[in-house]
Amino acid sequence: MDKKKPKKVFVQGAIPPEKIANSVANHQSKTNIGAHSIFLGQIRADEVDGKTVTAIDYTAYEEMAEKVFHEIREAAFSKFDITCAHIYHSLGKVQVGELCLFVFTSSAHRKIAIAATNFFVEEIKAKAPVFGKEIFEDETHQWKVNK
Repeated sequence: MDKKKPKKVFVQGAIPPEKIANSVANHQSKTNIGAHSIFLGQIRADEVDGKTVTAIDYTAYEEMAEKVFHEIREAAFSKFDITCAHIYHSLGKVQVGELCLFVFTSSAHRKIAIAATNFFVEEIKAKAPVFGKEIFEDETHQWKVNK
């Protein structure tokens, strides 16, 4: 497969639900696709030491992070027979209940699309240099640790 050019991953603030709907709609003309798999990461109102998370403020060294996202994307395309893959990750403050990660893969078959999406999510969590500061209701914060 030809090397794909790096795509921009980051969006400022929460990922709007309309972006997801538009992504799905834009693929209707691609008739070789038989399945899409979507992962949506949403901010939870976790309780930590009696305080509730109200938002996460994401930061990244964008140039380095975009390179890692591109490497993950290249690995996925070499490992899975996918037609399309899209990743969007928030930067800045995202409120509880809003979306912060959108992974969307397409393939001729569902098992491949689902496996590729899982691969993307696990690789992003393990390797992408994106940092989240959990903001609590009292305006204190702590750095988020991926589990």
